[in-house]
This record gives sequence, structure tokens and C-alpha cells, in this order.
Amino acid sequence: MPQDDMLALPMDLGGGDMGGMGGMDMGDFAAPAPLGGLDAGGMGGGALASPAAASGLSGKAKAAIIVRLLLNEGAEIPLEELPDDLQLELTQQMGRMRIVDRETLNSVAGEFADLLDNVGLHFPNGLAGALSAMEGKISRHTHTRLRREAGVRQFGDPWERLKQLPPEDLAELAQAESTEVAAVLLSKLDTAKAAQLLIHLPGPVARRITYAVSQTANVTPDTVDRIGLSLAAQVEARPDLAFDQTPGQRLGAVLTEAAAAKRDEVLTALDEEDEEFAVSVRKAIFTYALVSERMKPLDVPKLIRVLSQPDLVTAIAFATDEEDVATSEFLLKNMSSRMADNIREEVAERGKVKRSDGEAAYSLIISAMRDLVATGEIELKSLEEDEEQEGG
Repeated sequence: MPQDDMLALPMDLGGGDMGGMGGMDMGDFAAPAPLGGLDAGGMGGGALASPAAASGLSGKAKAAIIVRLLLNEGAEIPLEELPDDLQLELTQQMGRMRIVDRETLNSVAGEFADLLDNVGLHFPNGLAGALSAMEGKISRHTHTRLRREAGVRQFGDPWERLKQLPPEDLAELAQAESTEVAAVLLSKLDTAKAAQLLIHLPGPVARRITYAVSQTANVTPDTVDRIGLSLAAQVEARPDLAFDQTPGQRLGAVLTEAAAAKRDEVLTALDEEDEEFAVSVRKAIFTYALVSERMKPLDVPKLIRVLSQPDLVTAIAFATDEEDVATSEFLLKNMSSRMADNIREEVAERGKVKRSDGEAAYSLIISAMRDLVATGEIELKSLEEDEEQEGG
């Protein structure tokens, strides 16, 4: 009797059952010589597989036995990652099988365990797994190029790729597509990401898309899959940019560290040359005067802990402009009363501070705060929140 072709299964057990050998190729699970008279490929008709028959089972039958065993034990097996035809073959094979005695089961499981024990090194499945493993290790340009050349479908579910995008990028995609497509996109995201997406959409657009969600009840899985592929293909087709930040953000970061006089000079020149660009730069600039506007009162103690008291004294003593004084009072109000009293006493004794020393102290405070933001220890109030508070 000719042997059935062996069935390859991605046994990704998440580091748990069977030694945690994720990505094991069941095609390597041997299919020995045929059995005389026993339907090794099917074991149908209620036949009971004998222990002696275990060595003669086909690769498909052994795969079905292992999958059934793992499912009984509650293991998570990503069978959906198999091609459709292999999922069909596996299901049909399981449907043909009836009863396997315990000795046969132990024999097949032992053979599978031996196979796992003999594996010395496991590589990720295909180019998709390789790129995931190499992300951050190879250049972003090379990573993007390989992903684009390989195509979207090789990387599994396109929706998983889309869900990794920041909400502003998703909002850009949504605005470029029809309302119906945007409604499907919104529906496929988790609730938190979907809410962030809506924040980045203009009000009328957000209202149209949210209403269109009510029209998605009869959308088929094939349609959702095609939409995901189309959107993911658009993302992959984008050119690889040299800078992660916008020009306004980059220049704003530079001017944040610059002396106040030079910063004002540059901004005045930008106002004359390109007023719109100047506005984007101003939004990205962070100065001592803005600390009281952007920092939350409860986060002040976290900032105080990473600053030296002499730097705080120098900055507060140097502050004379109304906005700078407001920040000094904001910091003093939200630190411990004992520390605030000590700083006020030192400021009174300090006298006039040189501009270079004062601006250096400002820079240290701003840099410390930005470091806390970068590490996620504090979160600044957004410009939108400031505008809403002013409007209220």
C-alpha cells in the first residue's frame, strides 16, 4: 500500500509542552514502512490500532494523533498558520480515525519526544520569522526592503501588521480610504487603539466612520482579508524615511537646547520665511516657561528627585519673566513644603544669577523632564488638552 505524504505542522507550544519546541516541522516525523492489512493512513471503520502497528502509521496519522493528544491536554497549537490545504488534510485525517490504544499512543508520543530531543537548534519559520528575529539587529532599511520584496502575505495576518502602527498612521490610512473601508479598519483594532485612532481624525470624518460601523454586519471574512492585504500593502510600499521625526520636531528639539536669544532670533527669521513651519517648530520647542503648562502637578516630585537642589535654586533665582516665575511657583507648590521653604531661603541669599548659569540650569531641568518622558515615568499634558482647558 503506498504511503500517504507526511503532514507538516507548526508545533508552536509557547515554550511549554513537549519541550517548548516552537515551529517544529511535523514533516520530519517519520512515516515508516506500510502495514499489511491495516489502514495506517485512515484507521477508519472503528479499527483499533495495535501497538505493533504504531511503527507503520503514516506521517499524517501520527500527526493527527499528536495534535489530538495536545488538544486534549489544552495546548495552544497555531494550526491556523498552516496553508488551507494542509488544514483540510489534517481535519479529514482526524475524521477518518477512531480509536488508538494506549500503547500505540505512547509509542507515537515517544517517537515525537525523541525527535524533539534530537533537535539542537531551531530557526524561525520562513522569512517572516527570520525578519522578526532580526528586527533591531539589521538596519531598518534592509529590514524594510526584505519585507517589501517578500510581499505582505508571507507575513501572516496583515491585520497584525496594521495593529502595530501608531494611531496617527492609522488615521492617515483611514482618511485616504472610503468610509466603509475605514469602518472595517476601526472594527478590527482593539478598543484602546481604535479610540486613539478616532482622536486623530477630524470630527466630521470620525462621525461618518463610526456610523459606517453599523453597516459592517454582513461583511464576509474574505472581504476583511482583502481589505487588510490592501492596507498592509500600502504601508509596505511607503518609502523608507531617514528621520523618524518631522522637520519641525527636529528643529524644535535643537532650539530647546539653544540659548534664549538665539532661539528668538531663529524663530523671528522663520516667521518671515515660512510661518506655517515656524508654528510647527514652536509646538516642538520646550522651555522652562512651559513646564507649568505641560507637566502634571503629581509628576513634580519625580522630577525633583532627579535634580540637584543647587540647580533648582539657580533656575528659580534666575527666573524673572512672568512665564518663568509661574513655572518656579508651580514647582515650589508641588514639592514638599519643607524643601520649598529651604529653596526659597537659598534663592533669597543667592542674589543675581548670570545668564549663562541660569540658562544652563533651565536646560538641565528640561533635559531631566524629557528623559522622564522618554522612559515613560511621566506623561506630559498634550497640546489638545491645553487648548480644551483654555476653551473651557
